[in-house]
Amino acid sequence: MSKKETLIIGRQPLVEALQSGRVIDKILLQKNASGEVLSHIRALSKEFDVPMQMVPVEKLNYMTKANHQGVIALAALVVYKELDEVLEEITEKGETPLFIMLDGITDVRNIGAIARSAYCCGAQAIIIPDKGVGLLNEEAMKSSAGALDHIHIIRVNSLIKAVDSLREKGVLVYTSEMKAEKKIYELPLTDGCCIIMGNEEKGVQPYLAKAADAFFSIPMATKFDSFNVSVAAGIVLYEALKQRMG
Repeated sequence: MSKKETLIIGRQPLVEALQSGRVIDKILLQKNASGEVLSHIRALSKEFDVPMQMVPVEKLNYMTKANHQGVIALAALVVYKELDEVLEEITEKGETPLFIMLDGITDVRNIGAIARSAYCCGAQAIIIPDKGVGLLNEEAMKSSAGALDHIHIIRVNSLIKAVDSLREKGVLVYTSEMKAEKKIYELPLTDGCCIIMGNEEKGVQPYLAKAADAFFSIPMATKFDSFNVSVAAGIVLYEALKQRMG
């Protein structure tokens, strides 16, 4: 799919796309734009939980030379699922949940690489927030080598609510912490679990980390900074695969 094909340009085309059920990653709305149709778009964005961002007109003009009428939407390249729906499907298959949750990871190449490792290691789903994470665009797809087409993508409007829902269903939640005493290989990854991977600079947000069942660290041979987040995710996922293979 080309870049142009991922854009929905103009007010009425966007209304029709939303009403038809087309999955949208994000709506970019020109600051100070007004009109009845835009009010309708705002209402639809809330109804379908589509993130909306206010941007200067220069950004929209950069994205297209067409008459955008103050609004451009980015069509999703993946189908988003509901958390309960995926958990139910996995349970019916007799599988043990292995999820990855992405907190503040904006580099789409890292997201693609994480998806590739997740699929290869048997994880069933990736949980992302509707804001503050890189878009699952063509570059993410390419970096994932197509894995994003084969793994469930769950988009939620609150990561902490997702953590609460997981724990209610008996899924343990773990997060990395460089100074944690417990090592990744000491976690019971054969149990249903979700691993939170955070931003490389800021880590997992404190309120999310506080809600986790346990912290873990990944041993390193040197005192160098840390692993790249996609590499760290791959190490964690492979440890889960190793444990589950017995």
